[in-house]
Amino acid sequence: MRKRRFDPRSRVAAGRGHNARPQRSRWSNTPRDHEGPVLLYGWHSVKAAIENPARRFHRLLATENALRRLSEEKLKLPLEPKVVRPEAIAAEVGSEAVHQGLLAEADALPSPAIEDVVPEGVLLVLDQITDPHNVGAILRTAAAFGVTAIVTTARHRPEATGVLAKAASGALEYVPLVTVPNLARALNALKDKNVMVVGLDSTGDTALTAVPLSDPVALVLGAEGKGLRQLTRTTCDYVARLELPGRIKSLNVSNATALALYVAATRIGRIA
Repeated sequence: MRKRRFDPRSRVAAGRGHNARPQRSRWSNTPRDHEGPVLLYGWHSVKAAIENPARRFHRLLATENALRRLSEEKLKLPLEPKVVRPEAIAAEVGSEAVHQGLLAEADALPSPAIEDVVPEGVLLVLDQITDPHNVGAILRTAAAFGVTAIVTTARHRPEATGVLAKAASGALEYVPLVTVPNLARALNALKDKNVMVVGLDSTGDTALTAVPLSDPVALVLGAEGKGLRQLTRTTCDYVARLELPGRIKSLNVSNATALALYVAATRIGRIA
């Protein structure tokens, strides 16, 4: 019997080059390495969190214009918002942040256990990618391609809050984030579920388009500059590169992720 794919809305409580709301979830709530609630700001991030019954809110700040827009969208708010001026939100998130008149303080979403990840479709594994802008952009792309889950290490990763949440543009509510203490063991756990594990590196042995990809598949991406760590690399079934026709042979990791996801999703039949 085919396992039903996890719906992230059922949760309780978001390479080298390359309040009281929800029902209990079946995912285990593993501890975060930083305590306390998360901050979400910006229209798409806050709106998606409001629509997610898994989020438990503590505060909601909105300007008059943002509150009017929420009302026009007919959203059921999780608590009474505090109406503030834009500078009050800027004081909390920084003057450079594009908050669009919305700020929410909420509990973080729980992290599924690696053992509970359904081996289906495409998964992403991030090997110590720490830039919140890149991880947020990767999350947004992952949501667009229907990625089953993103696996990352408990250490050497950005918190799912603030800048990352804004860059993710609501994707924290749609793609499960699995945090693990040891990436190599997590990759072996996926391989035990018959997941093909493919590392991406600009010095990969073969082109990604030449790898015999099969469903399910996990794409592993390393941090810019450092690439995949050696143990991660040797744990992969394949280490592949993206073939680029131009003079520059490497991409920003979030751009490389988008291209690799398109290749993988097309090859395994997720895109016609």
